[in-house]
Amino acid sequence: MTFWLLYLLLGLFAGILAGLLGVGGGLIIVPVLMFIFAAQHFPEASIIHMALGTSLASIMFTSLSSMRAHHAHGAVNWQIVRNITPGIVTGTLLGSVLAAHLSAYFLKVFFVAFLFYVATQMLLNIKPRPARALPRWAGMFAAGNIIGGVSSLVGIGGGTLSVPFMTWCNVKMHQAIGTSAAIGFPIAVAGAVGYVATGLSATDLPHDSLGYVYLPALAGVVLASMITAPWGAKLAHRLPVTLLKRLFALLLYSLAARMAWSLF
Repeated sequence: MTFWLLYLLLGLFAGILAGLLGVGGGLIIVPVLMFIFAAQHFPEASIIHMALGTSLASIMFTSLSSMRAHHAHGAVNWQIVRNITPGIVTGTLLGSVLAAHLSAYFLKVFFVAFLFYVATQMLLNIKPRPARALPRWAGMFAAGNIIGGVSSLVGIGGGTLSVPFMTWCNVKMHQAIGTSAAIGFPIAVAGAVGYVATGLSATDLPHDSLGYVYLPALAGVVLASMITAPWGAKLAHRLPVTLLKRLFALLLYSLAARMAWSLF
């Protein structure tokens, strides 16, 4: 019961942050799930794989509500979604298969480095200057593979990568954010499928697991985050978002530092 409450609390917090700051909940869900799974004495070698798989599975549900909200405001460029999705799917599937063959230590190091990168980008409000037009099909396929591959290795919906890419390609910020929400769905689906498939052959996984997706954690996080994400979106219009992003960056720094310390 204690762990069920922790999953629900994590979902509540992740949902508010996702709605408030427009960031994927995976940045919070993955490290916190790792701490909870460790407290539940799950096999150490599988903890990060299960956190990544469960995070991506939860984003399948939360990205749908976000995508619908942005579509209602006309902020989703569906042409970009259609062009980049093939690369997104192949990159995410390949990334999730690769993750199954990477050591837990390597994945932790990669995730910690990514957390430091996102926190710094958010703290300093680094944004690429528009420099070019969107590439043709081959370029979009390559970009999708990179975004999907990295997203599957860190368990996120890809917004921290796809939004800078689109703004660099002269897509307006509000449309880049809305389109990124739509791109997050195929990332989450392909990533969850990949982690389920590769985890089916893993041994010593806890009961109630579907591959590398832990179903009780998935249920708790999804139920709570889908309730609080709309609250966060409403708060975004009332609170100083710039200050909140800096506070969130400090939270990411602390999580990254805690994970980095555990590596030693």
